[in-house]
Amino acid sequence: MKTRVILVGIGGATCSGKTTLAKHLRRILPNSVIVHQDDFAPPQELVPVHPVYGVQDWDRAEGAIEWPRMVKALEEVKRTGVIPPEHVSHDHLNEQKDIPIDDTVFQKWKSQFERIEEEYRAKGEEIKWVLVDGFLLYWYPEVVDKLDYRIFLRVPYEVLKQRRHDRHGYHTAVQSDPEGSLWRDPPNYWEQIVWPAYVEAHAGMLENGDVERGKSNGRVEGLVLFDGLELSMSEMVGRVCAVLEDGITGSSSS
Repeated sequence: MKTRVILVGIGGATCSGKTTLAKHLRRILPNSVIVHQDDFAPPQELVPVHPVYGVQDWDRAEGAIEWPRMVKALEEVKRTGVIPPEHVSHDHLNEQKDIPIDDTVFQKWKSQFERIEEEYRAKGEEIKWVLVDGFLLYWYPEVVDKLDYRIFLRVPYEVLKQRRHDRHGYHTAVQSDPEGSLWRDPPNYWEQIVWPAYVEAHAGMLENGDVERGKSNGRVEGLVLFDGLELSMSEMVGRVCAVLEDGITGSSSS
């Protein structure tokens, strides 16, 4: 039995709904796992201090992720379809807000991908899905190159700001300290650190550098952009499943 590993990138700003979307897809797609980009953050003592505001900057792309470690992990997952045993996730420590989807949507797509899985197995091929979610997913070319699908969720500034404010914090656990500590945003952290870093990391892939309204400019090849407020989570799941179905059924007949 051959194994085919498909990496699905699900990117977007903090609080855009990307992790929620990834978790719904994991329930639908057979043989699927999630790799969280947050798990590749450096140890807290190595996070850079912002040169102007004097606080740790967890968001600027250069220092927010240990990029070579993430690339190596994705290469391993792509080769095996299994998350490396030494990789420890801390996502379960973070606040998990439940945003359910319609059961009819769930059942429709679960059945559809189970059928697709059976068709591939009958031809001697096992499909494994790896969902990669992250707030800087399309900044580092070597990460982008590993992704077979590139989904991007966009949500307006004010909505993201409110969602971030409503969160109680983020656990900053790393591989050497799986429990880590809770990070709470200092005053004005959203305005001074989070949003400017998001704009800096994403302006180059959208027309006119407009992260709220600009279309993909083609810099990230194959980017599929969804405006998060225009779709319910059920609709979002359905749209992404349709993209994946179209890609995998098209490739099987070619």
